[in-house]
Amino acid sequence: MKYARRITVAVTAAALAAAGPALPTAAAAPTEPPSLPALLDSMGPSPAGANDLDCVPSPEHPRPVVLVHGTRMDMTGTWAVAAPQLADLGYCVYALNYGGIRSLVDPELMVWGVGSIEDSAKQVGEFVDAVLTHTGADQVDLVGHSQGGPVSRQYLRFEGGADPADPDRNKVDKLVMLGATNHGTTFNGLQQLYSLFARLGLGNQEWATERLAQMVFGIAGHQQLTGSRVLARLNSGAETLPGIEYTSIATRQDTVATPPENAFLQPSENSVVHNVWLEDACPTSPADHLALLELPESLHLVKSALDPQYAETVPAPCTAPPAG
Repeated sequence: MKYARRITVAVTAAALAAAGPALPTAAAAPTEPPSLPALLDSMGPSPAGANDLDCVPSPEHPRPVVLVHGTRMDMTGTWAVAAPQLADLGYCVYALNYGGIRSLVDPELMVWGVGSIEDSAKQVGEFVDAVLTHTGADQVDLVGHSQGGPVSRQYLRFEGGADPADPDRNKVDKLVMLGATNHGTTFNGLQQLYSLFARLGLGNQEWATERLAQMVFGIAGHQQLTGSRVLARLNSGAETLPGIEYTSIATRQDTVATPPENAFLQPSENSVVHNVWLEDACPTSPADHLALLELPESLHLVKSALDPQYAETVPAPCTAPPAG
């Protein structure tokens, strides 16, 4: 049907062009961007500590913190531990759901974080603008898990989150990432499975291999595979932007974002990058990809990245490994 619709539009446009110049019409009124309450109403329940519309940024924490979840996750489950802890420290914390596609099995169910990274970055940008407008803040800080890392970077580079020509106009000051798929992932070997499928008579048909990958990994999952065109464009040239401080936290025990060192970024001119192995702070930490979201040692690194004074006043905790 969509192809028929395109043909109809094209034929109609050609007929109008052949008929001669059109009469002047009134310009369409510009649409107002959605408000923060309207956006949140479309996203479902919020985690505790996040999306308090009465929160006023304090002099100690003037930038709201926006939390960006990962693939096939949502804000409620992802930030159940981090959001209330950040709110208790005095931050205005906001979280969103993005990249939603309705389940084919249950149309009432929205699966988040599976739409294209490009579209998701636009949604993050719309949400950040709404947060800035609602709070009156000049900038936000972003915290992203897994796909939330490259989605945030896509927003910074291509969707207006940063202005390389004038970093004072950046809408983001800090980007903190946990287990980010910045340089792609093999999904712990599943990429090899996809490659095998693609070679079974489909390897020379780009449209077929793309659709096969999307069935196995989802749109966003396919775009996070090592070597994807989306990540190649995102990482071409400078990986980081002027005026933004990046912190990428990874665990050597990550079995989802693999190899885990793909999370790390190369600093470019006038940007600051901290590439941090969790095990350097806590050698015995049992953290894997999901545990990064809740263990005290990884959240201590997040809080320290957002506020360096926090690390100076609060000692780093370390979770003991499981017995046996």
